[in-house]
Amino acid sequence: MIRDEIRTTLLDALASVAPEADLDTLKPERLLRDQLDIDSFDFLNVILRVHEKLGVDIPEADYAKLATLVGAVDYLEIRLKQGGGTSKASG
Repeated sequence: MIRDEIRTTLLDALASVAPEADLDTLKPERLLRDQLDIDSFDFLNVILRVHEKLGVDIPEADYAKLATLVGAVDYLEIRLKQGGGTSKASG
């Protein structure tokens, strides 16, 4: 999966918890929670949606690696390349 697909999946997940947000204005290096004014429950829902769409397991210890847009894309790309997904088909 290419980075653009990962980014699109992540933005779709963010839009589901912050539908009023203008995702086009997100700064890749800034904390997503601060930019979107979402709480930890919303952020967990983003992680769960990304897991469902990409089929990648994201351990709780790694949640901080998804704190920024660029960090999340980098992390998910590595996890997918390492076969960090689940055995179920994604999609």
